[in-house]
Amino acid sequence: MSPYSTLLFIGFQAAITLAARTQPHIKNIVTFGDSYTDISVAPFPLWPIYAADYGNLSMFDFARSGATCSNDLTPRVFPGVLGDELPAYANATAHGNVTLDASETLYTLWIGTNDLGVGELLTGQSVPGVSIVNTSACAVSWVKKLYDTGARNFYLQNIVPLDRVPLYSPNSYANRYWTAQRNTTEWNVFMKELVAAGNSISELMLANLARTLPGSHVCRFDSHGLFTDILDHPGLYLNGTAPLNTTGAVRSCVYNLNEPTSDQGTCTVANGTDADSFVWFDELHPSEQSQRIVAREVVSAINGTSERWLTCFKS
Repeated sequence: MSPYSTLLFIGFQAAITLAARTQPHIKNIVTFGDSYTDISVAPFPLWPIYAADYGNLSMFDFARSGATCSNDLTPRVFPGVLGDELPAYANATAHGNVTLDASETLYTLWIGTNDLGVGELLTGQSVPGVSIVNTSACAVSWVKKLYDTGARNFYLQNIVPLDRVPLYSPNSYANRYWTAQRNTTEWNVFMKELVAAGNSISELMLANLARTLPGSHVCRFDSHGLFTDILDHPGLYLNGTAPLNTTGAVRSCVYNLNEPTSDQGTCTVANGTDADSFVWFDELHPSEQSQRIVAREVVSAINGTSERWLTCFKS
């Protein structure tokens, strides 16, 4: 790296650090997304509940399990962020059910797992012509739509390394999310490319958008980097009583390909404190311990005590 490039890099890092340190005092957190965030159907407390506890925050969750960013792009039978979650928030605020001071409220979105996965981009069921560019732009547009309602503080949580979840690993097996034959190596490589492209595209779009939103505080929370670090250094994060496990799941259910029905899985379940030795809860979702870690790191970013996973863009 040349001296000039080094100075530019240092200046860019300093700008990001300053942005992180001057973020407003947050008292409320409003969350959007899919089953990684939807507290209403989870089998254990998810990160918004822990974040509210750790950070002494008031929490309002509009995430919905199964969601993609938009059913106009990646149609599913589940609600979408733009078509359902944002209208639900608008309805709650319009009727006085939710009253928030924008200067003290952080809005978060963690989306992409279903947009990229089975039934959508990975397997070709998205609307014809839709690509990772469209789904990334959709996620970024969430910021502008909320900004126009008065919101000013945003964390866009990027996509975890889905190529390392059991469903998309090269050694995957038939499970509740996919029972048909498949080329697991091909899925693994394609998913890694989709995640890398989606995260890079959304970050560039987010940086460009932030410049057009005066008075905003727009940041990317690096869920991908965080989960990569958990997977690469589990001893720093997992604290269960079983051997640390980054490839299996708390609840692992192997299905019989010759009998692909919903009740044919043979399940192995880690109970009690053994569950905290796993990164993944099942073949697709983070474990409760991973959810605690996300909450801890989000709250650390909010409080300015850790900037490791946060990149903020100048408005």
